[in-house]
Amino acid sequence: MLPLPGKVVVAVSDRVRSDQVVAKAELPGKVFPINLANQLSVTPGEMKGYLTKREGDAVAKDEILAENNPLIKWFKTEIRSPVSGTIESVSPITGQVLLREPPRVLQLLAYVDGTIVETVPQQGVVVETACSLVQGIFGIGGETSGEIVMAVEAPDEPLTPDHLNSTMQGKIVVGGSFLSADSMKQAKAVGVAGLVVGGIHDEDLRALLGYDLGVAITGTEQVGFTLILTEGFGTIPMATKTFKLLGSHVGQKAAISGATQIRAGVIRPEIIIPHGERAAGMSAQSQREGIRIGDPVRIIRDPLFGRIGEVSALPSELTKIPTGSEVRVLEVTFSDGKKVVIPRTNIEVIEGA
Repeated sequence: MLPLPGKVVVAVSDRVRSDQVVAKAELPGKVFPINLANQLSVTPGEMKGYLTKREGDAVAKDEILAENNPLIKWFKTEIRSPVSGTIESVSPITGQVLLREPPRVLQLLAYVDGTIVETVPQQGVVVETACSLVQGIFGIGGETSGEIVMAVEAPDEPLTPDHLNSTMQGKIVVGGSFLSADSMKQAKAVGVAGLVVGGIHDEDLRALLGYDLGVAITGTEQVGFTLILTEGFGTIPMATKTFKLLGSHVGQKAAISGATQIRAGVIRPEIIIPHGERAAGMSAQSQREGIRIGDPVRIIRDPLFGRIGEVSALPSELTKIPTGSEVRVLEVTFSDGKKVVIPRTNIEVIEGA
């Protein structure tokens, strides 16, 4: 969707590519105020007599906006435009002229390869595609796309600078358990489109951004690439199913977005891998209902944030938790045999491909 009204340039049933423009809008140019009356040493009411341009006229940078005509030419004053644009207003009360730069065209890309199934006049489109989808825990950076490349051989293998080379420019690079600050610098130097790893240290993320992230939505950061964490903060091996799913699509084009919001209206970072021509022969998978014993799950709340285990029990009765609330809970067993009982709202099911 466009952030302001614009024009949709595709129609329903059109096939689109991820890098194809589907809508456009014009962002108003920056306004530059100039106090001409003061610079000409005249009253605001007299200023119009010195103007060489009128409201609505186009003006080029360094073109004369106003000038006086003294008897002695040495005292001549010429006021030139600091920018190219349009004269938006001339005020005989304040003596100011407002210049506005040309509008900037904002192009909205399709984001994923697919088919337009709906257009929203002046706002945007709905794109449909048969795909594999991976949702992460946290991300930064906006929408981008590229071929999937596996940089490591196992989900518990850290992504080091040695794994990154010039052949990965413009691609989505998948790592394992950890991404160091040096690896991020190398990724930026190589020019990767995106990085997908299990975890990262928060101080390394702070160093990359240059500031602490708040609780607002991410996705607009300009760090040179899009980063998606599938598990959380720290050294955490990527879920085996996630790693295998991404590995099964090596060489295929993926669209990714690091946009994340953890408050109301939760937004999760995502990796979308369109199936393209293969989609025609695929049947839709039926939606599962509820959680079952044996399901692999990820815990999404502290103090076990990011841990992966298996559902081992589903008590039907409400259980009182430390906050005093009575909620539905489940039992999760980790790979080391440890069992914990946590609220069902604190987990997410890891689904297969």
